[in-house]
Amino acid sequence: MKKALSKLLEQALLPVAGDHAGRLRHAGLEQARDARNGHYASSAAMQLAGQLKRPPAEIAEEIAAGLSQHSLIGRVETAGPGFINIWLDPGALQAELVRIVAESDAYGSCDLGGSRKVLVEFVSANPTGPLHVGHGRHAAVGDCLARLLEATGHEVWREYYVNDAGRQLAVLGLSVWLRMVQREDAGARFPEGAYRGEYVFDLAGRMAGELPEAAEAARKGMGWPEDEPAHGKDADRYVDALINTTRETLGDELFADIGRLAGEWVLDDIRDDLEQFGVGFDHWQSERELVTGGEIDACLEKLAGVTYRRDGALWFPAEKYGDEKDRVVVRADGRSTYFASDIAYHYGKRKRGADVLLDVLGADHHGYVDRVRAGLEALGEPPSSLEVRLVQFVALYRGGERVAMSTRGGEFETLRNLREEVGVDAARFFYVSRAGEQHLDFDLDLARKQSNENPVYYVQYAHARVASLFEKMRARGIGFSPDEGEEHAGLLEHEREIDLMLALARLPETVEQAAVQRAPQVLAHYLIGLAQAFHGWYNHCKVLDAESGLRCARLLLAQASGQVLRNGLGLLGVSAPRSM
Repeated sequence: MKKALSKLLEQALLPVAGDHAGRLRHAGLEQARDARNGHYASSAAMQLAGQLKRPPAEIAEEIAAGLSQHSLIGRVETAGPGFINIWLDPGALQAELVRIVAESDAYGSCDLGGSRKVLVEFVSANPTGPLHVGHGRHAAVGDCLARLLEATGHEVWREYYVNDAGRQLAVLGLSVWLRMVQREDAGARFPEGAYRGEYVFDLAGRMAGELPEAAEAARKGMGWPEDEPAHGKDADRYVDALINTTRETLGDELFADIGRLAGEWVLDDIRDDLEQFGVGFDHWQSERELVTGGEIDACLEKLAGVTYRRDGALWFPAEKYGDEKDRVVVRADGRSTYFASDIAYHYGKRKRGADVLLDVLGADHHGYVDRVRAGLEALGEPPSSLEVRLVQFVALYRGGERVAMSTRGGEFETLRNLREEVGVDAARFFYVSRAGEQHLDFDLDLARKQSNENPVYYVQYAHARVASLFEKMRARGIGFSPDEGEEHAGLLEHEREIDLMLALARLPETVEQAAVQRAPQVLAHYLIGLAQAFHGWYNHCKVLDAESGLRCARLLLAQASGQVLRNGLGLLGVSAPRSM
């Protein structure tokens, strides 16, 4: 509807603005905040005033005169310093109901993307422990973005990057081993820098059965390199010393097997957790495979003309390409860095045919963009192909009190527990109800409420009301067909009906806006507003007890409402229940 209206506005601008019309930003057409001031409003006259050297109010009158001739528009008024307020014709809104029902599940979709290929990488949590509630927000946001991009005509590929070749997996292996030692000697120490969650005990028990040679070694205990530092970098160095000691105790191969198996088991749990959360991936990219497959070496070889040696390490001149400083790609001991893996991974994405590399990352990755773009540019790829969306932290509140969380310390709420407490639908809706770059306070008590205070319940209840209405219709032996509804749609003139039809017709523009802005919260807020319009109509306008023609028209309106609610909720990965 907005797209059609924009074209009409552009046509009305041409005789008034001439060549200047093309310089306007979308003709300044926006949804009106208050329906009393129109359904849409344009600031085009004020944008043109300086260029045409004419009063904006005078320009607005000329544009309004041109607009008022079209059947899509009910009336046009000018206001203030030059605003153009536009009301859609009820007939156009009634015709849109027919389109909604006809297009069914496809309503709201478009071909904006032109089959452009977008690789969305999201979650990508290290396989060192269960997903926590912060990872859940990444999963919900990333999956919703992928759904929105698909709905707007993009070819989407979902990917999870598995960090299975770095230090963290060695720390996990050490943590499991030390818990195995504690199974034999309850007084054995456990360092602060290791993973302390309860899940490590479970992994240790499973490992004892899987690797009997490790269990036998655990019964012999181990030596400790030195007294443990209290905290900070010294604590990390102490953990690294413990890793080296454990390697000497077990041998490189057995120690590697412990870390590898533990990582695989954790990753299996992550896969299952995400599947239960309604999130799936087309590909799980292993960092270890990048190393063993030679992709990192190949990438470094391609960069050989720009890299340089200093202090025994190999450096990439990232500053030359817009980053804040140069970066090490190979350490003095010959090990490649995370940065080397990152640029090889993203270069590989481009080689696989992705036009856009959309990464959904944690807020602590703010410095990530420039360095990876620098690497892509040096490799001959457009740096603009990388797009990063940062997702802020989640704070859980229960009973008005903030829930304390510490991932390394083992004190955290898992996504699995959250799903069990509030359900998948509430979790997903709450996660995407706020812009990703903003902190999210997640009220567990509100998410569990079965009342209109809970936004997801409020929206889902609207859909359930539609289903209930049609069940009552069938129970009373009342017949209905969309053709009958279309025949009498002209009777939908009540103020509440106009409001609801207008809200329904805004789904396509909302989906497009949410996709273009990478902002699923736009769709979540739209659905809350749509539910409000539906409940207002349902409570004020009788349906089954209305006279025959009006009843058919209102049943068509209800059918269209249910369709739009299903389509919108589906794009958020939230169900549309038939009963509540």
